[in-house]
Amino acid sequence: MELELRHLRILCTIADTLSLGRTATVLGCSQPAVSGQLKRIERLLGADLFVRGSAGVTPTRFGVEVVVRAREVVALADAIGRRSAAERLGTGRVLRLAATNTPILPGLLQRARAVLPALTTQVSSVYSSAGIVGLLEEGKLDVGVAVDYPGSELRHPEAVARRGIVTEPSFVALPADHPASARWDVSLFELAGDAWFLTPDDGAGWPDVCYDAFRAAGFTPATVHEFLGDRDQLQRMIADGLGISVVQATCKPNPGVVVKPLAGTPLWCRYVLVWHRERVSEEMAETLFGAALAAYEELIARAPHFQAWAARHYRTSRT
Repeated sequence: MELELRHLRILCTIADTLSLGRTATVLGCSQPAVSGQLKRIERLLGADLFVRGSAGVTPTRFGVEVVVRAREVVALADAIGRRSAAERLGTGRVLRLAATNTPILPGLLQRARAVLPALTTQVSSVYSSAGIVGLLEEGKLDVGVAVDYPGSELRHPEAVARRGIVTEPSFVALPADHPASARWDVSLFELAGDAWFLTPDDGAGWPDVCYDAFRAAGFTPATVHEFLGDRDQLQRMIADGLGISVVQATCKPNPGVVVKPLAGTPLWCRYVLVWHRERVSEEMAETLFGAALAAYEELIARAPHFQAWAARHYRTSRT
C-alpha cells in the first residue's frame, strides 16, 4: 500500500470531525470502511495517528504532525487547475470576520488580502466561540475563527459550516524562576500548589476541560484567577510570580517567562474555521482555510519550544 490523496483526505476529515462515524457520513461511506482505512494507514506509517475513545478520537503526537503535512498536500492538490481566486472573489463586498483568542488571525488576514486584494474585511474580537456561532446564525457575521476541544465539539446549526484548522497541545507558562522551569516538560501534579490564571467560559467547553485535567491529575487548584485581557499583561503577572497559565503551544514567552509542554499532553485545543453557508462560498472558505493554515505554520516556525516538542514526540512515536 502507498499513501494516496484519498488517504490524506480521510486523515484530514477525521481530524476535522474527531469521529470515525462522522467522517464516514461526510465521505459517504461506512464507519467500518473508515476504520479499516485508518488502520491500514497507521500500519504503513508504523504508529497510531488517533486514540480511539468513547467520545470519539483524538490525535496522537505523531498524528498532529502527519495531519499538518496532509493538509498541506490536500490544499495544494485542491488548488491545481483553479483560476486565480482573486479574479472571482472579494470584489465589491465586505467580509465580516470574528476571531476568538487566537494568534492565527493576523497571519490569516495578511494572506487573505494578498490573495484577494479587492476584499474588504471588517474584523471583530469575540471571546466566546459559541458567541461567534450565534452571530453567524443571526446574520451579523460571515466567517469566524473559533476553538473547541477533543470530546467537546463546537455546536452549530445546519446553516453554519465548520472545518478544523489544526489541533494542538496546550502548554503552560511559568515564571522563569519556577522550580519546574528547568525541566523539559512539566506534569500537572507538580503544579498543584500554584495559583492559576484561567480564562472564563467560552461556550465550547473551556474551562471545564481544564478542571477535568486537574481532577485527573489528582488535585483542585486552591487559587484560580479569572483573567481575560492582554497577553502581555498576563505574562507580566506570570513573570512577577502571581500565577501560572495554560497557553497556546505557539505562545512566545516574554522575559521572565518560560513556556513548557505538559507531560502526557493532557490538554488539547482545536482551531476551527466556521462560516455561514449562504454568505460564504466554498471557494472563499477554502481560501480562508489555506490562509489560516499557512499562518499557523508560520507561528510554529517562530516557536522553538513547540518545534522541540514536535521533534521529540515524532521520534518517540516511531520507536
